[in-house]
Amino acid sequence: MKISFHGAVRTTTGSQHLLEMNGIRLLLDCGLYQGKRQESIERNQNFPFDPKTIDAVILSHAHIDHIGNLPNLYKQGFEGNVYCTFATRDLAAIMLEDSGEIQVADAAYVSRKHKKKGLPPVEPLYTPDDAEKAVRQFVALGYDRPLPLGNGIELTFRDAGHILGSAQVILDIEENGKKRRLLFSGDIGRGNHAILRDPQPVEDVDILLVESTYGNREHTAQSGLSDEIESLLSDTLDKGGKVIIPAFSVGRTQLLVYTLHQLVEAGKLPDFPIYVDSPLSVNATEVFRLHPECFNRDIYNFLREKNNPFGMDNLTYIRKASESIKLNDLEGPAIIISSSGMCEAGRIRHHLKNNISDPKDLILFVGYCAYNTLGSVIRAGIDPVYIFGEPYKVKAKIASFDGFSGHADKSELSDYIKSLTGSIESIFVVHGEEDSSLTFAETLRKIKPKADVVVPQLNESFDV
Repeated sequence: MKISFHGAVRTTTGSQHLLEMNGIRLLLDCGLYQGKRQESIERNQNFPFDPKTIDAVILSHAHIDHIGNLPNLYKQGFEGNVYCTFATRDLAAIMLEDSGEIQVADAAYVSRKHKKKGLPPVEPLYTPDDAEKAVRQFVALGYDRPLPLGNGIELTFRDAGHILGSAQVILDIEENGKKRRLLFSGDIGRGNHAILRDPQPVEDVDILLVESTYGNREHTAQSGLSDEIESLLSDTLDKGGKVIIPAFSVGRTQLLVYTLHQLVEAGKLPDFPIYVDSPLSVNATEVFRLHPECFNRDIYNFLREKNNPFGMDNLTYIRKASESIKLNDLEGPAIIISSSGMCEAGRIRHHLKNNISDPKDLILFVGYCAYNTLGSVIRAGIDPVYIFGEPYKVKAKIASFDGFSGHADKSELSDYIKSLTGSIESIFVVHGEEDSSLTFAETLRKIKPKADVVVPQLNESFDV
């Protein structure tokens, strides 16, 4: 078996891992790389392999850094199946269409700038039509339902507890008369999630590809509700300020809404207006209600016995751009949740532009921001920050709360590794910034001293 790492190594974006065995070429994830603009364009446009030669793609979950380059893969000739869970399929359908619209809008924006400089226009990476055609290739599979892929390879998904439909990918492989089990962790959740089930342990693992997003640090907050989040919100709202929350459309937004619902219902938070300003978030929340098979017991009972966990009287979901623009003139305290979580695209940039220089307001980060993204620049305390190419003084309060993180921290990842059984001869550490991956690799060498632990370089290949 040959494994080649073409993304999300020594960084957290662009997940792509190519497996070659028994004459079959499988791609684990096909994510967009997000970072500096020109580097992102070049890496996303040019695959380090011929898409026509890929037999199938297997997806761990529906975040754009894991699925976002699928329409481009299709556009360049990939004709195989894309295997994923049912919830991942439904989320990917709306997310890839949205991504296609962003690609078209970004290309039009750059082309206008080029025209002023006498430069040629640029083409979008892909279009919504490419995205729709890519989704036609999806084949959905339930958790714990083994599926033979042919040539001695069998696929099984186990719940990863990261976002709705997220999965650990198990490949049982018989090659040259020898049976081995490869496990790709995908992104592993923290457990004790307010909505989702805990990650399921996997048995008899021989080869492991494991994420390391928080492999070098611990979360400062426990998962879910806490006095800290209640205090952060109340301090700003009670003084008439606005709380601007950049949040991923899938997973983080729904968890925030459910948490706010609990706080309002318990009388711990006044029912100030709450706005979810993101068409994608609105669509994703509707998908959530279609998949109770992913819910933990508490929210399943809440859904059956009470009411919609993602709706309340003071909550408004906004799809139309015209309604979003009206928020610019909003007076008084309010909470605005908008995507993207890393502030790289979408309506959140407009809300930051309008509020980041107001000392009454709070910019609250509730998730990971990759290096060089606008979110990471704001979190780093850089002042001024550039939004749409213009400088803005940072006078609003900037805070972070990692109790909503969808990623296990160092201790939680370690516990996850300890829950796995099997010989685990080889471990490849992926999906983490370099320091995080290298630090977690050292932790793994102590937990699994007999395993060969490697932190791959980009485009590096290994025979296993």
